[in-house]
Amino acid sequence: MIPPKPANEQQRLATLRGYEILDTEPEAAFDDLTLLASCVCQTPIALISLVDADRQWFKSSVGFSVKETSRDIAFCASAILQPDVFIVPDASEDERFAENPLVVSEPKIRFYAGAPLMREGHALGTLCVFDRVARKLSPEQLEALRALGRQVQAQLELRRNLKRLAASLVARDRAENEKDLA
Repeated sequence: MIPPKPANEQQRLATLRGYEILDTEPEAAFDDLTLLASCVCQTPIALISLVDADRQWFKSSVGFSVKETSRDIAFCASAILQPDVFIVPDASEDERFAENPLVVSEPKIRFYAGAPLMREGHALGTLCVFDRVARKLSPEQLEALRALGRQVQAQLELRRNLKRLAASLVARDRAENEKDLA
């Protein structure tokens, strides 16, 4: 089943694109948070997924080599519709996902949990974990996934602010050089 798009989809996409992060190279800070999510939740797969107009793109991944998938099959496209962690204990028994290609073929996902990455009331994507067996998270794992999701969002903010600062410094230096030449 294809999940609906949020009512604020255009604003959400504009906010996401404002981060200038889609299709960028891997970064250790994000990879560390993804690894922590996998370890804390004891899952073989963890991702930082950003949900674009027609795809979900993975900024970071553990245990999953694909860089993006169609939004139509993305568990994260459903997760961004929720205000809190979205959990699917057994995808094979959930009518929304039972026929999903990610469930019926490799990687044969059974369990999913995704913490939304929120900014300005928009869920840009998720920090999510997958398993090939049906399961649940303990209350401590659930709280840790929420906390790690907040850290991913903080890292996104830091990255964006550093890019803006660097651009401002370049512009200032250019203006000073032009002033000196005049």
